[in-house]
Amino acid sequence: MSQTFNLCIATETLANDAQQLSVSTDTLHDIRVVVHATIVQQPTLQLQLAYQITLPTQSLADQLHWPTWEETRVGFTDYLWEESCLECFIAGSALDQDSADSSSTAAYIEVNASPDGRYALYQFESYRNPATLPPPPLLLANGRTCAKIDWIDHPDLQMPSVGVNRAHNSSAAHTLYNYKRTFSVPIKERSSQNFAISNMVVEHIHPCVILWFGETALYFAPSHASPPDFHNRRYWTRFDSKAALLNQLASSIATER
Repeated sequence: MSQTFNLCIATETLANDAQQLSVSTDTLHDIRVVVHATIVQQPTLQLQLAYQITLPTQSLADQLHWPTWEETRVGFTDYLWEESCLECFIAGSALDQDSADSSSTAAYIEVNASPDGRYALYQFESYRNPATLPPPPLLLANGRTCAKIDWIDHPDLQMPSVGVNRAHNSSAAHTLYNYKRTFSVPIKERSSQNFAISNMVVEHIHPCVILWFGETALYFAPSHASPPDFHNRRYWTRFDSKAALLNQLASSIATER
């Protein structure tokens, strides 16, 4: 089991978006974006984020910008939000470097990942602060090296797939177009069901997705501000470490048996 997020599409410009893409608004609502957050050991402790995207029509699949994953492209790259981008915002309490104590903070981390392997991790002190573009990178403890993600499950083999969905009590078949990517971010266990990223205890998490179809961008999140703003913490979800841990515990038990 993982903590599962069912992302919904931002609707402020939905009618115009549908017109530009020559589909109905109902078709855009039928796009499914699901993210699973799981704490795994591989071999170090990681927060694994699995993104699954399902498009309901070939027309949308033909227009989607979804670049092929390439090993040579893996590396830190800015401005990924200008393309199809898998994102996650993480916030919590700041850890005291000299003790086990933590304190409230407005700081948060933004993770960006392109389907082709490029990525970026940014550190904000508070809401969109600093406002410079690109934002300052999240650095490791040495203060010089940029933090990174690890790609999982050989994404070079995760080609878009086509599936058939047959409605219950119906002979009608509906073709679906599936896309997925999985990556992980290193974390540390501070105590039982208490995990930290870069001296920040993970308390809130907000996975998001930007999908570009030609010149049209669609925005997906568990819930949206109006207008859409992924950085608005009011709409972030409490991180359920217990749910995220269950999958790892079950795997460990199965391995021991």
